[in-house]
Amino acid sequence: MGVQIGHRAPDFELPDQLGFQIRLYDVIGAENIVLFFYPKDDSPGCT
Repeated sequence: MGVQIGHRAPDFELPDQLGFQIRLYDVIGAENIVLFFYPKDDSPGCT
């Protein structure tokens, strides 16, 4: 699934660095948000 420039990202929930669950729509507007995605470790796109 891709997100086009200018379109809203779908809501999702992931653990933060401390293991607490963070939901995207809960923090939008409350904090600065950086979404960072990288290929699987040791794959041609990452090494």
